[in-house]
Amino acid sequence: MFRGSIPALVTPFKNGAVDLDTLKKLVDWHVEEGSNGLVPVGTTGESPTLSHREHEEVIEAVVEFSAGRLPVIAGAGSNATTEGVRLIQHAANVGADAALVVTPYYNKPTQRGMYAHFKAMHDSCDLPIIIYNIPGRSVVDMTPATMGELAKLPRIIGVKDATGKIERVSMQRATCGRDFIQLSGEDATALGFNAHGGTGCISVTANVAPRLCAEFQAATLAGDYAKALDYQDRLMPLHEAIFVEPGLAGAKFAMSELGLCSDEVRLPLTTLEDGTKDLIRGAMRHAGLIN
Repeated sequence: MFRGSIPALVTPFKNGAVDLDTLKKLVDWHVEEGSNGLVPVGTTGESPTLSHREHEEVIEAVVEFSAGRLPVIAGAGSNATTEGVRLIQHAANVGADAALVVTPYYNKPTQRGMYAHFKAMHDSCDLPIIIYNIPGRSVVDMTPATMGELAKLPRIIGVKDATGKIERVSMQRATCGRDFIQLSGEDATALGFNAHGGTGCISVTANVAPRLCAEFQAATLAGDYAKALDYQDRLMPLHEAIFVEPGLAGAKFAMSELGLCSDEVRLPLTTLEDGTKDLIRGAMRHAGLIN
């Protein structure tokens, strides 16, 4: 169920408020463009600046709008275990298919603390959990050994790996087993990630180029790496340009150029500098998204 190109969905805003009408259009567009799933309210969905009620509202809306057409992996991470439990239980109650749970950020738990955090969330409901390991944001790095222990729990089913260390895929295959779902959390290295045994990407760029990202993933999963490399060459400038400034701001600007949503973000993030906008427009032309 969880494979291929899975956009880390942006949360569109209008005059400071969540824009549910545009969110519905985005969900429909991703279905039409061939995306393989949706992740609402991850970092790209601006989870740090959504209120708790907004967080829940977006999860509910994406599940409703998707209507079973795409699997929904609900963002349910927190650095407070009790809050994480509340978020994952809400996601389960409204019909999400799985939860994406980030390693606890800022308070820097040990490996033992991370295990206890994820086990508590696992035990709190029946929703499958995908671990989100992103040391660059959370500071802590879950080791393959700890992940292997968590993989023994029946509902810890996979990882979104944003370490940038492609060798982790092979290491985690050894500790977690070959059926453990491994999804890249970094667009630029998704080609090599899948070559090592990954089966998809929770993607920022797929907000902008969902069809290209889905076709790229399909090529890798079919073992056609020559074809996948052609897609990589088309997409690589876009992967880079979107992240010159924070990736969600880059994605929203590119989407605004396509008429999909506004480029509005919430402070402390800001809309892009003109030079970054020019880089993104150039990368979009290179990918064939605009003239």
